Amino acid sequence: MSPLGWAGVLLAAVGSALAVARPLPAQTFAPPPVQPEAQGTSLGLFGFGVRGGMTLKSAAQVALGATLDLGDLRGERLRLRASGDLGVGHGADTYVGSLEALYRLTGGAARAVPYVGAGPGVGAHTDCGNDAHCPALWFNAVVGVEIRYRAAFNWLVEYHGVNLFREGRIYVGLTTRRGL
Repeated sequence: MSPLGWAGVLLAAVGSALAVARPLPAQTFAPPPVQPEAQGTSLGLFGFGVRGGMTLKSAAQVALGATLDLGDLRGERLRLRASGDLGVGHGADTYVGSLEALYRLTGGAARAVPYVGAGPGVGAHTDCGNDAHCPALWFNAVVGVEIRYRAAFNWLVEYHGVNLFREGRIYVGLTTRRGL
């Protein structure tokens, strides 16, 4: 059979299939019903954020940081977050790693979501090998607000009281929004 003959057979087969084709019930999509907010613990990697700012001490440093949203502790408002921060310039570079519990004062659908939190952290600096008190276990406090920016991102403005408020850091950054 010539190539033109095969093309005719293929065209006839496709035309016949289209003539008898019908929509099948499986092709109709119905979205699942909205689930109520879970009240239990849900851990995983739900989002991340990046931020920049400065330390609030006499020799101010540029502060850079990143966060990981690790989940809900009891419902959507009480969240677990890991963060890492770096302070550079004006003396020894400083490093802080923290695990924080954050309580969101409003629901996630609000345009601005204020939050407070606290947790343990480990602080260090560039010359840590020559300092008997380095690295050190610190207690950190957090006060901030997330402001809706786009469907998937929020601005954040945040204050960190580091090492029982012996040092403060102010940040501005972007964080991902979950569940939208």
